[in-house]
Amino acid sequence: VKEGAKVVFSGRQEEAGRAIQARHPPGTSLFVRCDVLKEADIERTILTAKEQFGRLDILFNNAGGPDNPPGRRLENLPDGDFDEEYVKHSMWYLFGSVVMGTKHAARIMREQGSGSIINNSSMAAQQGNHGSPMYGAAKAAISNYIKHCVHWLGPSGIRVNAISPGAISTPIFWGGQTNNKLSPEQMEKAMRQLDKGMASQAPTKLKSGRGGTSMDIAYAALYLASDESEWVSGVDFIVDAGVNAVRGDHQGPRKAAEAAYAKRLARLEKKRAAEAGAAA
Repeated sequence: VKEGAKVVFSGRQEEAGRAIQARHPPGTSLFVRCDVLKEADIERTILTAKEQFGRLDILFNNAGGPDNPPGRRLENLPDGDFDEEYVKHSMWYLFGSVVMGTKHAARIMREQGSGSIINNSSMAAQQGNHGSPMYGAAKAAISNYIKHCVHWLGPSGIRVNAISPGAISTPIFWGGQTNNKLSPEQMEKAMRQLDKGMASQAPTKLKSGRGGTSMDIAYAALYLASDESEWVSGVDFIVDAGVNAVRGDHQGPRKAAEAAYAKRLARLEKKRAAEAGAAA
């Protein structure tokens, strides 16, 4: 909005969305409730932008969060591994929603002969041991999908790029804005601690001492949305303070993977022992 755009934005929290809309001058932004697990919601959100403002120049597919279905965690699955429900949910939520957003935006942008589509990927698409295997696989799909979209949509004047954030301090680490159970005070404290940890892991040390924030991603998206990036398409823009460039897996892949696996096995053994005791 500050850069002169009229913005339609979406989410599942009606009250929070309306509050954000109220911060902007009338007629410059509009909140639309949308669940990206439903294609009809995605289509309605995109069509609203065209109906309200007459055209669609930019789409930022930014929705995402933990890959597990609500109320479920990988370590609690019956055999300790992914099942059909888990895979279908994670791939649709993290990748399928991007495909649907691109599909419906492209229909409008083709008629205009121009447009910029930006899809949020992740450093997990570049390396292992960043989130679960399903999260990384879905994000890797996004990073590859944009390359095919260049062939598919480029002739119509549509640019398609991705952003791969590194470790960014957001509520995703506690289940996202919708699913976390922290109080505002707990969230503030947790975010401060998280930011400190992110800053310590990054190879690029800022004078401010901060870690990555959502504004770092917003500025990358602003560039890819602008006319200044007119000759940029098919690019996966990594924003991670250099982690991917110099450290490979900065969390120490072997030790972290071994510790996570041991913890997971211990939970499963405890669960099986409890079930066996109950059956006896």
